[in-house]
Amino acid sequence: MGFSIVKRSVSIAGHRTSISLEEPFWEGLREIAERDKISIQALIGRIDADRGEQNLSSAIRVFVLNDLRGRLGASALNGTDAL
Repeated sequence: MGFSIVKRSVSIAGHRTSISLEEPFWEGLREIAERDKISIQALIGRIDADRGEQNLSSAIRVFVLNDLRGRLGASALNGTDAL
């Protein structure tokens, strides 16, 4: 089960950069941005500001994974289906 890498360009803190992620991570990022009512670019900017020395693509993957884990944990506590 392989997913191809999708490369997209975004502006962060006034400069252009390219980010390479598998499509499921782009989809997760898009869903989080829609839920939080912000642009994907703004969400990536937040992740970038908090990532420290971590690679940006890795930081995004971890962010999406942690968001999913948080939703799954909340659904288990509430007895609902977060997905």
